Parts: sequence; structure tokens; C-alpha cells
Amino acid sequence: MRPLPTTLSLLLAAAFGGAAVSHFEPARTPASVAPIDVALPQARAALPAEAGGQPLPSLAPMLRNVTPAVVNIQSKQIVRTNNPLANDPLFRQAFGIPDFRQSLGSGVVVDAARGLVLTNNHVIADADGITVTLADGRTLEGQVVGADPDSDVALVRIPADHLTALKLADSTQLQVGDFVVAVGNPFGLGQTVTSGIVSALGRSGFQGLGYQNFIQTDASINPGNSGGALVNLRGELVGINTANFNPSDSNNGNIGIGFAIPSSMAGDVMRQLLATGKVARGSLGVEAQDLSDRIVRAMKLASSHGTLVARVYPGSAAQAAGVQVGDVITAMNSQQIANSQALHNQEGLLPVGKPVTVNVVRDGQSLVLSAALKVQADKLAGAMLDPRLQGATFGDLPLNLKQKGLAGVVVAQVAPGSRAFANNLQRGDLVAQINGTDVPDLAALQAALEAKPTRLQFTLLRGQLVGTLSLQ
Repeated sequence: MRPLPTTLSLLLAAAFGGAAVSHFEPARTPASVAPIDVALPQARAALPAEAGGQPLPSLAPMLRNVTPAVVNIQSKQIVRTNNPLANDPLFRQAFGIPDFRQSLGSGVVVDAARGLVLTNNHVIADADGITVTLADGRTLEGQVVGADPDSDVALVRIPADHLTALKLADSTQLQVGDFVVAVGNPFGLGQTVTSGIVSALGRSGFQGLGYQNFIQTDASINPGNSGGALVNLRGELVGINTANFNPSDSNNGNIGIGFAIPSSMAGDVMRQLLATGKVARGSLGVEAQDLSDRIVRAMKLASSHGTLVARVYPGSAAQAAGVQVGDVITAMNSQQIANSQALHNQEGLLPVGKPVTVNVVRDGQSLVLSAALKVQADKLAGAMLDPRLQGATFGDLPLNLKQKGLAGVVVAQVAPGSRAFANNLQRGDLVAQINGTDVPDLAALQAALEAKPTRLQFTLLRGQLVGTLSLQ
């Protein structure tokens, strides 16, 4: 591989090294906080039964049905090291090297008969062991049924009877101003309840997170609340608590901006994980780009809201729907599309195979098209694309890297002794271009190779090295 010009190297370095002004704090408690037995009796404030002759409202009756379904989850990850000495138990003890990393989170029982618990993926990610503590004090080993990092939803099964489960509400019926209650295990203190309202719906566009359609609430969601329940006043599950938002380096703690995954989205992921072990996501089948001021002026658009269709892939849902190059997509299923990333986010949230509406502006005219999203492939075999890629498997770039501004496809696997191996492709390579053409995803990779090019040159990122690779 030969180095690329310095400008491109700097751009890629910036993509990896940029710092955000504000950040999300996943509501998971780190290992330094020890768990507290959730079965300990809790202090209760002595309030009068009435005031001014009127009975005082209370959430207590509803919470008596909700809190037994909210569990504490402790995940344990073995600390691995490349130093042989550090693997010796006596050496580790002498130098205080921990054997495990532990973290705390929460979960919600959603199926009592099968012992199914919904939680966040980041609560159980990379765990070598999971312990679930119920509200009645029972402690059980949990088994991961499936997990979807892109939506941050995971499903755990526990071998227990006499469980209490929460009903999943239709979160699409939520309105800004609805009262909600968050239940979880913040800071490992034990089961805790906070209340608030729905502050906003459909929040998205946050860097470093997956598919986003968050419920925003001012109910406190603190470390350890991840995976806990956000319920309505009927005690139904409307969301899975996920994160809070704070300016970088702020010492203000919770400032009333918390986020939860809608129950309708979490329920759909759960059903797919139970059925197939993975989540199928849809694709409209277009390559899109953000609207610059120059494009807005040239096309005489009313605003820079939307994303420009730069390519329509053959055989795609977009082609079947009549989407054309030069269209500006402004909304899908009534959800506004602000830019190309918002389009990708909305594609991943909409159902596969069911009709969706696509609002476009074409030659100054507003049109509404109907499309049925097709399954978005997550892996492609190189041999199906080009003989020179035999033995390689390509995968879509993880969404958290896309959220950081990177684009391309990843070499997921290279078989030893294969033609791809002889061509010096390596697992982990990020392919950004083919013969100078951008390949932001697997559909673009497939489209770039449909013409069977004689010359095959990849622009790729390998570790910290950016360069080109010619394949024979």
C-alpha cells in the first residue's frame, strides 16, 4: 500500500480524533460502585391521607405492580492481558490487578412465563457472566437470548417462576406532556423511582449512537438506570431507559434530559431476536448526500432540509417506487429527513416489506411516493462480486462508526490461501473507494462491481495507514 496525499490522511484522522462538545452518558454503573441488596426495606415518607379535605394523589398503587418487574443486572467481564505474568493469580493479587470488570444496570421482565427480560445491549455487551437480582431478593444467572447493538436492545432469559411482567404499551400513542415514571437501580443503590413528563419524541442525530428514535424525559435517568423501565401512569412499559445528556465536563449531574428507547421499537427488536436471533433492517436503496448551500441555490430549494439522491441502486425499493437521481427526500412515513444520516436512521427504523411513504421534491414539485423497503444485507461474499475477491467477506460499517462520520465497508473475513488473501486484503480493512468511486455501504460496493471492471483498485484504511491496493 502506498500512502495517500496528506489532506486525505488528515481528514480521516479528524474523523477518528474529533471531540464532541456534548456527550451521552450511558446509564450504567461502573465497577467501582458495589451493588446493594435490592431486597432491603426502603424508607417511606409519612404523608397525610388528605389535605384540605381532598385525598392526595399517589403513584404507590401503580408502582406496587411495576417494581416487582424491574430487576438489577450485574455483568462480569474477565480481564484479559497479553502479559503472561499478569495471568498468574498470585502476581495479579500482589499488584492489585482485578480478575473481572463489573458493571451494574437494570432490566424489565416482559414475559413471566418464559423469563424474558429486556435491557440495553451496553449493559450486557462483552459480558462473560450475567447475574440478575429480582426485587424480592432472588439472584439468578442470566442467559443472553440475543442482542442488537445498533438499537442498543438486548434480551436476557432467567430461570425463575412467580415472576411479574410489564405489558408493552403502544409508545407511538405517547404525546409530549404525558406523565411518565422511571424505575431502575441508579448508582447501585437499590430500586429507585423518579417521575417526570415526556419532554420530546423522535429524538435523533446524536453522534456515536445507533438507530435513534428516543423518548426524551425529565424523569432522572442516572448511572445504573440503563435497561430499566419507563412506564405510563397505568403501569405499562412505554420505554427502556438508556442514557442521560450533559455538556462535556459538566459536574451538574442529571439536568433533566434523559432518553429512553420506545417500547414499540424495543418490542419489535425482541420479537426478531426470539424468531431469528438477529434483526433485519430495511433499505430504500439510494446513495444520498447532504444539501450544501450551493446545491440549495442551484436547485432553488426553499430550505436545506432534506437529502439529495445521488444514485438509485438497480432492483432497489427506491427504483420500484419511482425515486430518481436528483430527487430531494424530505420525509419518510411523515418523519422529517434533515440529512443523509437521518435518512439512514429512518430506513433502519421502518418495517421491511410494508408500504412506507416517501416525500420528495422533484423539479420544484412536491411528490409523495409509496415504497416497500427491502432487507438490508449485512454481509456479502467476495466471490459473488468479483473473482479477485474470492475468499473475502464484506460487511457493512457498524453504525457507531458511521455516526462518527466514517463511510465504507469492512473486510469481515479473509480465508487463508484464497485469492483475496494473495491480493493482500486483510480482515478489518475499511474499503472507502473502488477505482475512485465512493462505496459508503454494501449496496454501493455491489453496484461498483456490477460493470466487471478490468482494473480493481481499493482505497482503504488499515489501522492508521491510508492507502491504495491494486488487486490482480
